[in-house]
Amino acid sequence: MPNVIFAAPLLSENASRMVAAVGSLPGVRLGVVSTDPQERAPDWVRSAIALHWRVDDILDPAQLGWAVEELGKRMGSVDRLFGAYEQLQVPLAEVRERLGIEGLSAEAARNFRDKARMKDVLRAAGVPVARHRLVEDAAQADAFIREVGFPVVIKPPAGAGSVATFRADDAAGLLHALTEAPPSPGAPALVEEFVTGDEHSLETISIDGTPVWHSLTHYHPTPLEVVRNPWIQWCVVLPREVDEPRYDDAKRVGDAALKALGMTTGLTHMEWFRRKDGSVAVSEIAARPPGAQITTLVSRATDTDFVRSWAEVMVFGTFTPPERKYAAGVAFLRAQGPAGGRIRAVHGLDRVREDVKGIVVDAQLPALGAGARPTYEGDGWILVRHPETAKVVEALRDVVSNVRVELA
Repeated sequence: MPNVIFAAPLLSENASRMVAAVGSLPGVRLGVVSTDPQERAPDWVRSAIALHWRVDDILDPAQLGWAVEELGKRMGSVDRLFGAYEQLQVPLAEVRERLGIEGLSAEAARNFRDKARMKDVLRAAGVPVARHRLVEDAAQADAFIREVGFPVVIKPPAGAGSVATFRADDAAGLLHALTEAPPSPGAPALVEEFVTGDEHSLETISIDGTPVWHSLTHYHPTPLEVVRNPWIQWCVVLPREVDEPRYDDAKRVGDAALKALGMTTGLTHMEWFRRKDGSVAVSEIAARPPGAQITTLVSRATDTDFVRSWAEVMVFGTFTPPERKYAAGVAFLRAQGPAGGRIRAVHGLDRVREDVKGIVVDAQLPALGAGARPTYEGDGWILVRHPETAKVVEALRDVVSNVRVELA
């Protein structure tokens, strides 16, 4: 019976799904570490948890390690320790190494987490990435821009989900970015050339360092444009034709990137561009499950529970590639109106075509009276699937064209 510890800052809806998936695996005895008390989880999640340990700061390796050791004393041993939260990957790896628990090494976790270090490693391995530099002040940023020119992207080297990410098209934009998030010797900013093209993701499952499965998505428009324009309603499309030759170069680049970064066993999420000249450029890679409902898209496209499949990879190191039966896609609904307003109405649902409504498989509509959410996933979403990718794209266009979330 494997003793498994899952770590999560909060027992949120997403974390609860993952806890339940791990706890449902045959023979697993599950311990959970979180900053939330166990009582915060719903009953169907608490029933999957054998032991729980609460800490004040789960990102502190000392507190996380203390919790794992104490749970290990009560469980008898710890065979697996993992989590899905981006900022937890390095602390988890450090605790695994200190306690002799199998899993991704701390060095590899830092390769994935520190985006400047990641790009250095990838460039040295011949993987195409944007030119970049860590800067500690405006003078260093100006020096880099004199080399590469505008536009550039400014972001924290250990960011996630396009948070605190800015695009600067000129000197005024650069000044705004550096004012909003001033770099310093103790907290540098990552400045990189802005890569233009169509943006995609590539999800890969690896077992003992060997990629055994790929999936991919198209973003419409890019996440950076979504963050810069809070009113934009956007889509993620998971095509059915993931094995077409037109994606072979992206898969080769992805495999080379994972080898260079030191991936062993797990699920990774790579964001990449198809440049206008047809070439591939890697944006960044995370050693964790993707956001933006991509795990749900894979589940619907394959008629499987992909979260549970990821749990099996992490606990048992096994994976059976599922059949791709459908294309799938999600439209994210984002509120429009005065800053600080609350959602007054959702317009246009009645104008969505009946044939589109017939392929909707999941939806989370904006809650009336709620404040607008600042995240890129917005205030609600509608997910569709169909055997034909073109039908999915057409349906998502229909949704984002007709549905409008109004703030008052």
